[in-house]
Amino acid sequence: MGQQPKKKKKIIRKSPKQILPKEEPLHIIKSEYVASAVREDQYPEGDTVEIAFLGRSNVGKSSLINSLCNHRGLALVSGQPGKTKTINFFNITSKEEIDEEQERRYDWFLVDLPGYGYAKTSKGNSDRNLWSSFIANYILESERLMLLCLLIDGRHPELPIDEAAFNWLKEVGVPLQIVATKIDKMTNSERSKNLKTIAERYPTDTPPIAYSALKHMGRNKLMARINTVLTGEQE
Repeated sequence: MGQQPKKKKKIIRKSPKQILPKEEPLHIIKSEYVASAVREDQYPEGDTVEIAFLGRSNVGKSSLINSLCNHRGLALVSGQPGKTKTINFFNITSKEEIDEEQERRYDWFLVDLPGYGYAKTSKGNSDRNLWSSFIANYILESERLMLLCLLIDGRHPELPIDEAAFNWLKEVGVPLQIVATKIDKMTNSERSKNLKTIAERYPTDTPPIAYSALKHMGRNKLMARINTVLTGEQE
């Protein structure tokens, strides 16, 4: 008998196992740009709850928004301070996992307010005041604004311009949440010291939230804070 041909070994090709991150109990599942405005008649219609974000130019606001929504490029990120010149509205849907079989979904607007401090005029040759009048008008007149997150650079907690913004917001009675940004750029001791300073200089009903847009640190805490507003738990 002739030599039998060797059977070829059957090769089973498997796709690399995809390791998915564990889904957070509170997270944003949809985020999309809706409108830009400098006047009230340009605001989106309806009675959707609004959560606004405000901070000094170059505080890392756009990066934080992109991190919070897990949507790279949603908000413009620029190395040039004062780039955002309009009030930008984003339609958000967030999901809360109750248990394995139940969930709740919430629709709200994330409102990106222009940064204060370095915004230039259209000719680029002079600084505006602390912020443009249309930003103050929005904060004072929007009946849908349920929470304003004031962003403070965690590395520089004692800037007079931030204190001026905070004092005005407190005076007009806006519900505030302080968020300390760029905490990944500090040592543990610096972070602890500066967070204590921020809590003392910017007192609100809730403690400041430390956030790193790069590492998404603080995202769960900020989402939980926002959720208290969406569910009506905020006093």
